[in-house]
Amino acid sequence: MLSYTNVGGIMSVKAFELVPAVEREQVMGEKVRINIECIECCGKHLYLGTNDCFIHHFLLEEHTTAKGKLAYNVQKLLHKYLGLKKPVAELKAASALERLIVLCDSNITVVDMVTLEPVPTGGTKLKGVTAFCINENPVTGDAFCVEMAVVLARRRAVQICTVHEDRVQMLKEVTTPEQPCALSLDGYNICLALSTQYMILNYSTGASQDLFPYDCEERKPIVKRIGREEFLLAGPGGLGMFANAEGISQRAPVSWSESVIAATVCFPYVVALDEGFVTVHSMLDQQLKQTLSFRDGHLLQDFEGKVVLASSKAVYILVPLPLERQIQDLLEGHRVEEALTLTEAAQRNIPKEKYQILHKRILQQAGFIQFGQLQFLEAKEHFRKGQLDVRELISLYPLLLPASSSFTRCHPPLHEFADLNHLTQGDQEKVQRFKHFLISYLHEVRSSDSANGFREDVDTALLKLYAETGHESLLDLLASDNACVLADSAPWLEKHHKYFALGLLYHYNGQDSAALQMWVKIVNGDLQDSTRPDLFEYVVDFLSFCSNLDLVWRHADWALQKDQKVGVQIFTKRFTSEEKTGQLNPDDVITYLQKHSQALLLYLEHLVLEKRLQKEKCHTHLAVLYADRVLGLISRPSATDDQLSAARQKLQQLLKESNLYRVQLLLGKVQDSELLLLERATLHGKLEEHDKALHILVHQLKDSAAAEEYCSWASASHDQFYRQNLFHQLLSVYLDPDVPGGVQTVAAVDLLNRNADVFDAVHVLKILPEEWSLPLLRPFLCGALRASVHARCTSQVAVGLARAQNLQLQHDRLKYRGGPILVSEKKGCQLCHNTFSEPDCACLPGGTPVHIHCVAKKTLNLPVERQQENTHHSNHT
Repeated sequence: MLSYTNVGGIMSVKAFELVPAVEREQVMGEKVRINIECIECCGKHLYLGTNDCFIHHFLLEEHTTAKGKLAYNVQKLLHKYLGLKKPVAELKAASALERLIVLCDSNITVVDMVTLEPVPTGGTKLKGVTAFCINENPVTGDAFCVEMAVVLARRRAVQICTVHEDRVQMLKEVTTPEQPCALSLDGYNICLALSTQYMILNYSTGASQDLFPYDCEERKPIVKRIGREEFLLAGPGGLGMFANAEGISQRAPVSWSESVIAATVCFPYVVALDEGFVTVHSMLDQQLKQTLSFRDGHLLQDFEGKVVLASSKAVYILVPLPLERQIQDLLEGHRVEEALTLTEAAQRNIPKEKYQILHKRILQQAGFIQFGQLQFLEAKEHFRKGQLDVRELISLYPLLLPASSSFTRCHPPLHEFADLNHLTQGDQEKVQRFKHFLISYLHEVRSSDSANGFREDVDTALLKLYAETGHESLLDLLASDNACVLADSAPWLEKHHKYFALGLLYHYNGQDSAALQMWVKIVNGDLQDSTRPDLFEYVVDFLSFCSNLDLVWRHADWALQKDQKVGVQIFTKRFTSEEKTGQLNPDDVITYLQKHSQALLLYLEHLVLEKRLQKEKCHTHLAVLYADRVLGLISRPSATDDQLSAARQKLQQLLKESNLYRVQLLLGKVQDSELLLLERATLHGKLEEHDKALHILVHQLKDSAAAEEYCSWASASHDQFYRQNLFHQLLSVYLDPDVPGGVQTVAAVDLLNRNADVFDAVHVLKILPEEWSLPLLRPFLCGALRASVHARCTSQVAVGLARAQNLQLQHDRLKYRGGPILVSEKKGCQLCHNTFSEPDCACLPGGTPVHIHCVAKKTLNLPVERQQENTHHSNHT
């Protein structure tokens, strides 16, 4: 009669086990024709109603077998004959009243749950009853009564009654469109199976809602309350339909057999019984999960989560397997989505803390399953939600975890993989895909809080992966804050020829000497690493910021021998100071660079021209080097004009801009060179020897433009009078008739006409030769006149503004003084607080009268008070 089957291979999970409860002999004894008609279970107490009008009372005791399976010990306590010679059609327990409500021979009677003796009840007599049900969501609020709905034969109505300890009371009768065949009650809502359709009726408001048609004559209707305001119905086409109190189906139907005779819900499953099988469907995805062969079955009910199944001769319990075991079975079959769906559904049946632990573990297991199937996006999401210890994942990759790691894998294990080699079976393409996934995942993990507590493991693993795969982020990892274990990482980088990265690792761990040794070997060609083509420049830059001066001096000579122009940046990019510790003294650097002429020149240019170091020694040294460079180019036949011009330009600019070099020393160097007349003139200018400078420019160099520019340059930092004298001096040079060539009329006229505003016109007119015509000097005279008029107007405006300001101040003073000052014998002085004896007084700001002698005394003491205040302030400072 009973067997387990996997029908058509469609069972995907074992959700229930069928366990015998009451054997055939315990019910029938030696009577062959005894059949079980109804069942009721209340706690450990099981009641059976049979076709010979007996009620049998059994005690069910659960126990676990040696194999760990659930079994039942059954003890028969009592059986009672009701004396009606009709089958017991229905039994319902009212545990609060310790009563059993019995439907037999169309009559409802009440018996004691312990003795099974009939209990006399007053009130309404319920006869001609075809069906009844208990309200599991009562509305009366009385804990010591039971609400029920009753269907009477040949009546299109439902009676709402309450059963008390000593009486049955009818509360209301509700009419229905047709004769009800079956019903279920929840609160005020009655779900009815009429002869042609299902409907929901609210007996409090009278509202009704037709659901869908159904023919009660073809097959037995099913109306089962499965939760608060929700019912399970047998619909047309072999569908199990769900409906709530509003008549709306919020769940998808399940597809069961068209010959289903009973059904119930044990969340999250719908269990249905037909002529030969028990089927288990999931309410979550509506799929068939399990099929049990069960012949001759005709009763299936659930009692507080316990599913009881009965044939006509025996009783069985459908024991649900623990959800954890069901989920594990699904995971073992790689049915990830079903396992996760079932896990989420299990939340309502598992304590919160236990569920959180279970949910995380299931997510982690699901992630590993999808990881093994190369479904990396899904795996990453499940790892993230499950808060996976990322070392579980890293441990699959051989040698990635540092030797110092204390990590051990989770037990029981989260997956079935030994390592990556076992997972890929030597497929190198898969190996690379797995490694790229881990790189991506570890990158996300280290940027979140998930790696807290084991950053060393994560960063070391990431470094090894970057090095092994040649990933571009290796340098970013080492240049940023990281926790890579040096002892594990250094050999790995060396193994994969990542010498520049190894230098960065040494530097991050405070071993700058080792880092520089590694980089120097790469630059010298002793090690091959093309990571940075500009490694020499990088090393120089590194040394320019290195705080260890011993390292700087140790490697500076190497850098300068390689390239003086680049190597000198070790010093030029560095902050220089004579006082701060850890910084280089410029004098020490200059002394060191004596054997590297190009570097010395560049360093002095840096100090003088860029840093603006105000030190005579440096300025003189740079000027001497510039002069030597120019003199060397003059004496070298192969030197080009461009080279000489560039060198002279640097020298001239320094001579003009600097005031710190030793002029006499430089003048002695260039004195003998006839090509450096401009430089000599500049040096004479520095000595205030303007006559010599102008003589060189005008008579030797014969460059009037240079002479005029010289006057502008030499007077730039002086007042107008100095400037005027210098230009007058230049004019006198032009007009001197005692020099070779005589008076330089054209140069003098050009000078006057271009700089009319500088000259004193009266003085100029006095010294000009009388034979010069006025039209020749017209620009000068116009400019001079315009400047004179402009100066006169400007001075008049300034005088006017001063007068206006003075007038405004006088007005304010008179306004401030305005108004009478009242003095009386009763009014006291603000300074000495004595009264006034004479009308003479002084007035403080605001019009307050004080004694004249008090003001005088205050004025005399004011400088002393200010001095004391300043002393007090300076002491605090």
